[in-house]
Amino acid sequence: MSAIASRLRAIEARVDAACARSGRAREEVRLVAVSKGQPAEAIAEARAAGHRLFGESYVQEFGGKAAAFEGAEVHFIGGLQTNKAKALLQVPTLSLVESVGSERLVRELAKHAASRGQRLPIFLQVNVGREPQKGGALPEDVAELVALARAERSLVLRGLMAIPPVDEDPRPHFRALRALADAHALPERSMGMSDDFEVAIEEGATLVRVGTAIFGARR
Repeated sequence: MSAIASRLRAIEARVDAACARSGRAREEVRLVAVSKGQPAEAIAEARAAGHRLFGESYVQEFGGKAAAFEGAEVHFIGGLQTNKAKALLQVPTLSLVESVGSERLVRELAKHAASRGQRLPIFLQVNVGREPQKGGALPEDVAELVALARAERSLVLRGLMAIPPVDEDPRPHFRALRALADAHALPERSMGMSDDFEVAIEEGATLVRVGTAIFGARR
C-alpha cells in the first residue's frame, strides 16, 4: 500500500468515527482530498486507492494538471478573482466552485457559464469570523447573495462553505454556518480542514477538506 493510500485510509477511519460519535450516517459526509501543490503522480496514487473527490485552489495550476482528474470530481476551493473566472470555467475537469463570496463573482461566473452553455454548481463562502483579510459574504448578507445565485439560470446553488478563524474555537462558527444553510434550505455544508474536520462533522459538515494529512508536504 502506498503512503498516500495509507494516509487516506487513516483519515477515512477518523471520518467514520466522527460520524459514529455524532449519530450521522457515514454517507452524509464526503472527504475532499486537497491536491493543490501536488503533482499528477500524487493524484494518481490517491485515485489508485479509490479516491474520487479532490480540491484545487489555483486556476493556473489546476488547468495545468486537469488531465490527472479525468473521471473524478474536482472542487475549486481557493480564493477566486473575477478576472480568472473565465479561465477557471475552461478547465474541463471542474465540477463545482466552493469559494463564491461576492455579488460580483456570482455574476461573473454566471456570465461565463451561460456563454459556455453550462449550469455550474456553486457554494457560497461565508466569512463566519468576520475577518477583514478573508473572503466571503458576511452572515447578514447571505440572504441577498442566495437570492441572486438562485436567480441565475446558469448556476446551481448547492450549499455554503466557511473557514473559521484559526485562533478561535471552530465549533460556534460551524454551528453558525449550519444554521444559515438550514435557514436557506441548502443541503451542503463544506467546513472543516485537517485540524478540525472531526468537530465539523459533529456540527453538520457534509464535506470536509483535508490536504497535507493525505498527501504530505506540498511538493
